[in-house]
Amino acid sequence: MKTYVSPGQRPDTATVVAVGSFDGVHLGHQALIAQLKAKAREHRVPSVVYTFDPPTRVLTQGVEFLSTLPEKLDLLARYGVDETIAAAFTPEFASRPKEAFLDDLRLLRPRAIVVGEDFHFGRGRAGSAADLREVASEVVVVPIHGLSGEDIKSTRVREYLKSGDVDGARRLLGRHYDAQGVVVQGDRLGRTIGWPTANIRVPDGKALPLGVFAVVAVGDHGRWHGMANVGFRPTVNGQDRRFEVHLFDFSGDLYGQEVQVKFFTHLRGEQKFSGLDELKAQIARDAQAARDALKDVR
Repeated sequence: MKTYVSPGQRPDTATVVAVGSFDGVHLGHQALIAQLKAKAREHRVPSVVYTFDPPTRVLTQGVEFLSTLPEKLDLLARYGVDETIAAAFTPEFASRPKEAFLDDLRLLRPRAIVVGEDFHFGRGRAGSAADLREVASEVVVVPIHGLSGEDIKSTRVREYLKSGDVDGARRLLGRHYDAQGVVVQGDRLGRTIGWPTANIRVPDGKALPLGVFAVVAVGDHGRWHGMANVGFRPTVNGQDRRFEVHLFDFSGDLYGQEVQVKFFTHLRGEQKFSGLDELKAQIARDAQAARDALKDVR
């Protein structure tokens, strides 16, 4: 998939364009991408997603994001988008009048534009789907998708994650929620109690569910079942949020490597124990619960 940082970067050819933040690329976004691809085939032009980094609400409302830009680009490529324009969403960009954004879209020569029904753009969210007809003769407005009576929105996915409900997030995403990060050195406490962990650093602002989870980790050199703890480690008076993963039946060194962790099952919330012996006993129970949860996962 070709990626650009502005509409003026791509070749001067006709397109079909979908516009939005696409944070998490959930089932609603996937339905919008399906419409985009269908229209691109109809017009025999490339399918282009015009998106923003960070997602608009991260800047305007201070929410956490579901997808880093590399994660989002990987997902858009997986779902068959031909090209992506990932514009830097800065206060300056957000303050531009809607006419400036329409000028951006004109550079893409869109035969059709596809957006969600809640799409707005420009300073004060002044622009709507109706304004897009100044740029393209065909504007496709995709309704908000629902699942079992629930609207599929990035906001709802964040709410599930905040409560540790990774299964609820999975239903709206159409896949297991994941986080990618680099393995860095921690305080090595896990090694001293017989449960070594990989301390994974993710970008600031990445949404993570709090608690203990059965996970599958994927790196350059393998795929492992394991369990993850995301939290503040109250038993040892931790002060900062840590994302630590114990990989079953693994021996080796992952420092400096990038690892993707997929959250499968919530095992329990984070809790404070009376000491390391009680913590070790609980970790052993967690490990067995994680193995049981993942026994049919390949």
